[in-house]
Amino acid sequence: MRYQIQGDTLPVVICELEDGEQMVTERGSMSWMSPNMKMDTSTNGGIGKAFGRMFSGESMFQNTYTSQGGRGLIAFASSFPGSIKAFEVRPGQEYIFQKKAFLASEAGVSLTVHFQKKVASGLFGGEGFILQRVSGNGIVFAEFDGHVVEYDLQPGQQIVIDSGYLAAMTASCQMDIQTVPGLKNMVFGGEGLFNTVITGPGHVWLQTMPISSVANALRPYFPAGN
Repeated sequence: MRYQIQGDTLPVVICELEDGEQMVTERGSMSWMSPNMKMDTSTNGGIGKAFGRMFSGESMFQNTYTSQGGRGLIAFASSFPGSIKAFEVRPGQEYIFQKKAFLASEAGVSLTVHFQKKVASGLFGGEGFILQRVSGNGIVFAEFDGHVVEYDLQPGQQIVIDSGYLAAMTASCQMDIQTVPGLKNMVFGGEGLFNTVITGPGHVWLQTMPISSVANALRPYFPAGN
């Protein structure tokens, strides 16, 4: 499989497949394709994995596209102004994505739900509780909100993130949800009650425009409901 990512604020990934190669995607993610691409819809792993994907913000069903009778082409476009990033997954190299980040992947990649280990902090921290985990072998494409900034964290090195700005991290990183220190900071600081703390070693991808922040910015401009 060969691919190219085109576009700036509304990107698309265009994949060229050899005969028999497959791509897996969520329902409604395909944008255009050559006529020799065959689609098959299934739970892709059974009902247990299907429910896991649902909890992580994706559909219970996935579409598998297979190139038949020669080379095929298929494209997957971003659903929100932002970025599409490619990740190479292999044994020992797994990734944790924000909820709903998964766009498409080669057939050897597995998508499962990833729960924040500290359940209490995850529940109160909001967006950090349920995430996506990708494993297996192959290329996976993820869509993030806004531009993406990357950091390499050394063992024990930390970065503090406002909730919602974490796009992805390698599975070697540890995540914790912490309350903002000081009652005055919590009440008057305007930064919310919780922060996400990522501890290395590993790589971190941060997004600059979480869709939740966009919704909050636009809310005052919509008329109040009756």
